[in-house]
Amino acid sequence: MPTTVTMLGNQERALLSAVGCGLRDDEIAAALAVPEASVAEQLARLLGKLGLRDRAAAVVHAFDCGLVVPGRGPRARRAGAGPRTRVSVLGPLEAWRDGRPLRLGHLRQQAVLAALALGGGRALGRRELLDGVWGVEQPAANVVPVYVYRLRKALGAGDGADSLGAGDGPDAVIAYDRCGYRLVPGAVDVDVVLLEELAGRAEAADLAGDPAEVVRLCARALGLFRGEPLAGLPGPLAELERLRLTGRRIALARRRAEGLLRLGRSAEALAELYALFAAHPLDEPVAALLMGALHRDGRRADAAAVFDRARRRLADDLGVAPGVLLLRTHEMVLRGDESGPGLVPVRLPRGQEAKERSSRGIRSLRSCSQHQPLWPPLQLLPQAAPSP
Repeated sequence: MPTTVTMLGNQERALLSAVGCGLRDDEIAAALAVPEASVAEQLARLLGKLGLRDRAAAVVHAFDCGLVVPGRGPRARRAGAGPRTRVSVLGPLEAWRDGRPLRLGHLRQQAVLAALALGGGRALGRRELLDGVWGVEQPAANVVPVYVYRLRKALGAGDGADSLGAGDGPDAVIAYDRCGYRLVPGAVDVDVVLLEELAGRAEAADLAGDPAEVVRLCARALGLFRGEPLAGLPGPLAELERLRLTGRRIALARRRAEGLLRLGRSAEALAELYALFAAHPLDEPVAALLMGALHRDGRRADAAAVFDRARRRLADDLGVAPGVLLLRTHEMVLRGDESGPGLVPVRLPRGQEAKERSSRGIRSLRSCSQHQPLWPPLQLLPQAAPSP
């Protein structure tokens, strides 16, 4: 390799490699995690440093130097469907490349990957990763770059990612800039991204008054869970994300049950709500929805029994009385009120509901986690064929 190339820094070599692969400025910016407006300026400096005339000369130079090998650039890889690497956090952390499972190393190293996967493309600095993965038990050495290097090798297996700079190339999965590390947009499929997309579409279908679509989308989202999210991973970030994603799953299951009730499929809804309430007896919105469904199915005694069980568990586990939503639903059952707001219990104003949930939700999930796993399997009943 010519001396001029060996003297280049990692970022300059990555830029030359990207140009040699024929990437556009916007693709180079995404691959190297730099602003698109800076690509032209960086390329001009690189051309001057190498004594090259223009971009075409840089392409030839990249091939001549061996930085680009025919048939192995990102263009060839993009002929396939989607990113080559997939990461799943909706269960024990797992990753695959071209369909093959990858070995991700020990738990702290996996926790670093989980943090990047949950970052939504945002760069995470070393301090943020140390605090999120180790908390107060900080390591004596600065191990974050070492773990990232190992993850780059694991996620880029078979691509010759055997140097610290290899992860900065145009085919990198983990990029680094002055703000920190992040997963390269478009290079990795993360299941939680699809989960949020499906949840958003389900909410839109709910607002549009399409319960059948709500049920379908929620079932797809719930099917992404493979077990307890981030099961076994250490650190405060993993703990908080486990609670958040478990709460997300409960909300999706609740929304699906509401959709089933609106479709008149009360038997399916009640079966799923009973399973959900058994797994999360401290979740008041689930208890309220189950009570309302039982009440409208003519089972007032069963609805009252659900209230009594929820009230006892709240008192025993959290030392609190039932919240406004559960009390109002209980009053509706006692009055035999059939003129309430349809199939769903009375909803609190958004601000009041948020206040109620924030004061109880985290404590409820944490209390459940002390008595039973956060992840009991939820059996979704097969959807009945639509009537003609």
